[in-house]
Amino acid sequence: MDDTTQRTATTAASTRDLTKTYGSGPTAVHALDGVDLDLAPGRVTAVMGPSGSGKSTLMHCLAGLDRPTSGSVSVAGVDLQDLDDDRLTRFRRDHLGFVFQAFNLLPMLTARQNIMLPLELAGRRADVGTLRRFDQVVEVLGLSDRLSHRPSELSGGQQQRVAIARALVGDAAIVFADEPTGNLDSAASTEVLSYLRQSVRELGRTVVLVTHELDAAAYADDVVVLADGRIRTYLSAPDRAELVAALQADPTVGVAR
Repeated sequence: MDDTTQRTATTAASTRDLTKTYGSGPTAVHALDGVDLDLAPGRVTAVMGPSGSGKSTLMHCLAGLDRPTSGSVSVAGVDLQDLDDDRLTRFRRDHLGFVFQAFNLLPMLTARQNIMLPLELAGRRADVGTLRRFDQVVEVLGLSDRLSHRPSELSGGQQQRVAIARALVGDAAIVFADEPTGNLDSAASTEVLSYLRQSVRELGRTVVLVTHELDAAAYADDVVVLADGRIRTYLSAPDRAELVAALQADPTVGVAR
């Protein structure tokens, strides 16, 4: 078995003594400073913190979009530092999904075509397994009656759900969502977060959600709060009310309330 297809049942991703430094000398910026983190599979983990805390850098290192200065990153049982650039690109393509604040949908394509585009670009055939997964994803995300619509014919919440479906249809080990509700109103944000949470529950996926919004973090199973490149708080609460209360009481969160 190729080492980029291995997965572990106990940890979806982990970091050990992870550091990321930009620049050198007295002007160096230590975006991450010795981060040790284990992400459990089949859960939503929200990463929070004030601007400059290192939350986006952590996501980029976990997703193989940026190389750490030192330390290790393991995702789906694969040590990313052991992969050269070509193998890392293939690993991201085959095993990771991405949802960003901008929907990044191609306006001339239908929702169905946008969802299937990454598989087509990777040269993967739409076999029986892929089509079954497609049907399951669009049903969970409530898109079955919108597949023939182009992005201009969809609401903001529906467009973001298409972007989530695109990230899920490839059977990603982890989906990274970077401020996915930043361009949505409160009603659409609730819609998208509910469907994202539902995809974890019903499809067994793992989601890493970078956000500065307490309401978004309340949909998570676990919350990691960063400050100055270090983990200041790790919360795991059984319900939204308890999680929000804990975050509101935490002075290191430093985010909009």
